Amino acid sequence: MTEKIKETTQFLQSKGVTAPEAGVVLGTGLGGLVNEIETELEIPYTEIPHFPIATVEFHSGKLIYGTLADKKVVAMNGRFHYYEGYSMQEITFPIRVLKQLGIQYLLLSNAAGALNKSYRKGDLMLIDDHINLLPDNPLRGKNDDELGPRFPDMSRPYDKKINQKLTSLAQQEGIRLHENGVYASVMGPNLETRAEYRFLHRIGADAVGMSTVPEVIVANHMELPCSAVSVLTDTCDPDHLEPVNIEEIIAVAGKAEVGLTKLFTRLIEAL
Repeated sequence: MTEKIKETTQFLQSKGVTAPEAGVVLGTGLGGLVNEIETELEIPYTEIPHFPIATVEFHSGKLIYGTLADKKVVAMNGRFHYYEGYSMQEITFPIRVLKQLGIQYLLLSNAAGALNKSYRKGDLMLIDDHINLLPDNPLRGKNDDELGPRFPDMSRPYDKKINQKLTSLAQQEGIRLHENGVYASVMGPNLETRAEYRFLHRIGADAVGMSTVPEVIVANHMELPCSAVSVLTDTCDPDHLEPVNIEEIIAVAGKAEVGLTKLFTRLIEAL
């Protein structure tokens, strides 16, 4: 693992990816932030050594490097999921590479279903904590002490300072951002049943999705501060559940990402 991380890092540095301050992971239908970046490099995942290849049609699969709000950033336009057949180590490999490239903090986004009945379709939710229901862990196996400790602390997986800043910026911009959200990560790719939605709500989840948590675990393992925002693309009320329309979910994500893009841009400018 360590050698592969070094090889990939050296490859990207040789292409000109040097000293990025922020890393960004863009979720399903949430690639609009890329349009705000003054792009210097755009590298398809297929050209990056040891990178998996995004198989989801709504994930373009490119690494973007450039300037946003006068800061150097590197953005993953497309992420990897366990349901695609990748191991947890493969899913989180790019996060380890971003850390080695020098990022000081990591911003993540995802599209999620709203379990909290006070949330509306198109709202944003700031993740304060999560429930990991995935069947594997990216830290399983022999620990590499160069990367992080055997038993990393997860008492506050999402950086308090960054979350407070995002909350403040949302208030300044008049953006509806739910605070203290709890995100449940499940395997997928199928959506949940009515009984599963009831279960998730009862155990304390405000939203449910199929990503983010493995990346956050690895970020904490490497002591990389991170923050994550969910775009709530559908409501998961088991008593009034309608069949899911993926095209509608992507359309909702596209509209809501305007606020997300503004928040992340302002945050990168301020940090």
